[in-house]
Formats: sequence, structure tokens, C-alpha cells
Amino acid sequence: MAYLKSLWRPIAVFAVFSVIFATIFMLYHIPLYAVRDGALLCLFFGGVCLAVDAASFYCRHRELENLRREITLQVDHMPMPEGLLEEDYQELIRVLHQAAQQARDAADSRYLDMVEYYTLWAHQIKTPIAAMNLLLREEQGPQTLELRGELQRIEQYVEMVLCYLRLDGDTTDFVLRRYDLDGILRPAVRKFAGQFIRKKIRLDYEPLGAMVLTDEKWLRFVVEQVLSNALKYTPAGGTISVTLEDPLTLCIADTGIGIAPEDLPRVFERGFTGYNGRREQRSSGIGLYLCRRILDRLGHTITIASVPGEGTTVRIGLDSRKMRVE
Repeated sequence: MAYLKSLWRPIAVFAVFSVIFATIFMLYHIPLYAVRDGALLCLFFGGVCLAVDAASFYCRHRELENLRREITLQVDHMPMPEGLLEEDYQELIRVLHQAAQQARDAADSRYLDMVEYYTLWAHQIKTPIAAMNLLLREEQGPQTLELRGELQRIEQYVEMVLCYLRLDGDTTDFVLRRYDLDGILRPAVRKFAGQFIRKKIRLDYEPLGAMVLTDEKWLRFVVEQVLSNALKYTPAGGTISVTLEDPLTLCIADTGIGIAPEDLPRVFERGFTGYNGRREQRSSGIGLYLCRRILDRLGHTITIASVPGEGTTVRIGLDSRKMRVE
């Protein structure tokens, strides 16, 4: 159908010429069967030529369809042009492809430079953070506890930068093994012990006694992000509980301010802070986004349920029955 539409002009010209000849023959009283026979012969030979041309058209169409899948990589195998106009179009395609390739190479170079810079920065900033931690260990008092908490937040943001860079890289150091879930949870909980004490938030956690197929480092990062959010939005005197639900679902619940219903569908979007983030001005909108990406790569799941004013529950599905260890 597309081929016939492309030939509507020649077909229309042929029809107009046939009408002109029929009119002239009729005016000169020449038998109209002469026009009819001539038109039929022209239609026959035109149909044969049309069939040959249609076969060539569809062959070139398939060739161009195959080329379209490779055009982003190279344009060296375009079909031979059948005219000056088609040759001009192919030359235009080559120029545009070359310009796009140069822009892509420049963007890749800038991206690699940026990744190298921020990776170097993240590793260098860890040195003064470690030094400040050592200095604060020798100090006591409420102000020191506050400083430790803020320094811990800085350290956490640095880890988020490194995590973000690693996830967008060509390779990610995932090592899937069976780990004791408590061995992942205890260091994460211990890391925030000072904040639990300072904010007088009760931790409800008993050993879970479960083995999970996962990556220890990356799952711990996710748990730390979830605990950090729970501490951030749970007022003094609240409770954070860590339990295990069937089938092998880690549940971290808090009695904090909760999440607005209209914000729940978007909490995993990059940069989305929601009503609480705008009100508290302490959210980067990156933490849960990274959690979702990490868990997707690990073959795990994450869901959030919340009631404003009552609290938030984060469920991390760790069931590995659908996973295979290579």
C-alpha cells in the first residue's frame, strides 16, 4: 500500500492521458476500441514493470530497515543510490552521523572526567572525616554528640555519592552469597546507636536467625538508608522495629510522621522529596532511588506503606527462590 501511494502521481498522469486520447478519438470519430486496446496494452506492460519495480522497492526497504538498526554505530553499508537526489540524502545522513558521533564522544569524555573527579573527591574527603571522628572520640558532652551525628550524616552522603557513581558504571562489584541476615543488620543498627540514644528512640529488634542470598555490602547500604530515614522522620520517644515477615521479608517500621498518600507512588523517583522533604528540608531525594536500583539488581524488592501521623513501614523482599547462583 505504501508503495502504491508513492506512485499516485504517475498513475494519475496515465489516467489523464488516457482520458485525453479517448476525447480526441471521439471528436475525430475514431473507434474508441483503439483507445481501449492501447490502454490495455499499456496497463499490461506497465503492470509487469510495476511488479518488477515493486520487488526492487521492497528489497531496498528491507535493506534500509536492517540498516536502521545499525545506523547509530556505522553508516558504511548503505545501498547504492539510484539517483542524484538519493545520493544527496545519503551524504546528508553521513554528515549528521559524524556530528552525532563527535557529540557522543565529547559527552562520554566529559562524563568519565566527572566520574573520576567525584570518585577522587569522595575518597579524599574520607580522610578528614576519619580525623574528625578520632578527635570527637576524646570529647564528651551534648554538643559533641550533636557533632558526631552531623559528621555521620556527612559520611553517609559521601557513601551515597560513591554508590551513585558505582551503579552508573560499566561494572558493579556485586558478590552474591548466602549471608546471615543478623550479621548485616547488627553493624547497621550499631552505626546509628548514637542517634537512637540522642533522640531517645526505642529500637525493637531481636535476632532474626535467617540466611539470605544477597550482597552483604550493598544490602547493608540499603538497610542504613532505610534506618536513616526512619530516624530522620521519627520524633523523640518514638519506636523503630526490625522484624521478619514471611516469605523472608525484612520489615523496618517506625512511628514517625508518615508519608502523604499522594507522595507514596513517587518516593522511589530520583530527586523526589515530597511534602516531608520540603517541610523538613533534610531530604536529598536520592536515598530511596538508590535503594530501589540496588535491590532491583540484587533481585530483591522494596515496598513502602505509610499512614500520615502514625508511621511508615518499609518491606524488603529477600526471597531468593527465583534466583540462581552462578
